[in-house]
Amino acid sequence: MLDDLFAKLFPKKSAAPQGPVEFIIAGLGNPGADYEHTRHNAGFLAIDQIAEKLDVKVNRVRFKSYTGEGVLAGKKVLLLKPATYMNKSGEAVTEALGFYKLPVQNLLVLVDDIALPTGAMRIRKEGSDGGQKGLKNIIYLTGEDTFPRIRIGVGAKPHQDADLRNWVLTRFSQEEGELLDPVFEQVAAATEMIVAGDIEGAMNRYNKRGVGPKPSAAPAPSEET
Repeated sequence: MLDDLFAKLFPKKSAAPQGPVEFIIAGLGNPGADYEHTRHNAGFLAIDQIAEKLDVKVNRVRFKSYTGEGVLAGKKVLLLKPATYMNKSGEAVTEALGFYKLPVQNLLVLVDDIALPTGAMRIRKEGSDGGQKGLKNIIYLTGEDTFPRIRIGVGAKPHQDADLRNWVLTRFSQEEGELLDPVFEQVAAATEMIVAGDIEGAMNRYNKRGVGPKPSAAPAPSEET
């Protein structure tokens, strides 16, 4: 009885995942305290949510990134937050892909998107960068755009004359934060489906959801710093 009580109070930490990494999940953002919780760091925030669910610390420095390893959908995954700036995200991603000898199709990128309202998300199997400079650098350095990505809505500029760079580096309001909580849960769930090989199911389930408010005006094309 005492042994059972002790086990409940002080559970053993799960053993480190064994075997080679099979899938890389990269959340894009900018490093440093000045950029924490900004719109451009939505990818970092999504990685934090997944890491919490997997009970993984994303704090090992390698591949020009902060990384952590865990098991998701029965596969060993690498959670990756590039320590490069956004427009050099591809340096970190390609280094990790090369080390594990993984094809680009075994990469999932989580990234912010100003063309989607805050609290919305969209999954794509492949495609262009849409003006997002982190994606642009990954596509340029890998030479391929055939990797899945989850775009996380952070809202369009408040007005046409607003500076785009300043906008994506602003922090979310309390109201926006409340919208993001459920979408990060959905990103984590969709990530598990994608790692399991069911990207079509993830797209069918989550691309139809409009959880965020509609923007007051049509957003500008997604082009970020």
